[in-house]
Amino acid sequence: MRRVVFNQKGGVGKSTITCNLAAISAFNGRRTLVVDLDPQGNSTSYLLGEAAGQLKHTLGGFFAQMLSFTFFPEPTETFITHTPFDNLDLMASHPDLEELRDKLELRYKMFKLREALDKLTGYDEVFIDTPPALNFFSRSALIAADACLIPFDCDDFSRQALYKLLESVSEIRADHNAELHVEGIVVNQFHSRARLPQRLVGELKEEGLPVLDAYISSSVKIRESHDRAAPMIHLSPRHKLSGEFQALYRRLENGGKDPNIATA
Repeated sequence: MRRVVFNQKGGVGKSTITCNLAAISAFNGRRTLVVDLDPQGNSTSYLLGEAAGQLKHTLGGFFAQMLSFTFFPEPTETFITHTPFDNLDLMASHPDLEELRDKLELRYKMFKLREALDKLTGYDEVFIDTPPALNFFSRSALIAADACLIPFDCDDFSRQALYKLLESVSEIRADHNAELHVEGIVVNQFHSRARLPQRLVGELKEEGLPVLDAYISSSVKIRESHDRAAPMIHLSPRHKLSGEFQALYRRLENGGKDPNIATA
């Protein structure tokens, strides 16, 4: 399964959700790959810490070779880095991605990521982090993925952006990737006692949108997790946030349903 975590709005928790779900997948014994397509490299920093700045093989080199006329390009495996966590690997971001973006788009290289991931073997799950824009890299991710997760951070600006985002995903599905589907909307930074988040989430459900019933709370603990370069399952497995991420992962594995409720 290849999942892309995408939202055109910044600050909604794409990298946090990507890395924590991937870490849980790997913790459960599944060989897992994170692909960090955001030039800011938040997922790369989250999983590697200070070592992120010392990498020789990143997605910058992976995409740069697509613009050169080489008969023997480096295999995709060359650009994969092992993280400190068992079963969890990374295709790391690089600031060069920003400079490469327009050149890659002019050369219409949007299908190259899917082709590269199709050739990879041995991974049970792939999670793709994206920049907060519908550009070459996010389109490449949507074309390469089976499913899309949409973070939603419980404010009205996010709600307005959500409708446009769903249209964008539908266009990619119609034009480039018939297998792509929205697996669910991930409610992030949720305050259970505040009225606005409850109202907004309730209205999204009433509209029939695929809101996943496993919410991620707002907590300062996630900042420590970022600072320590350790996803919650490794930093503090008994913390409430760890339980929420695990509940979300179980929902995804169970097709969006509560795995504790038996179905006929």
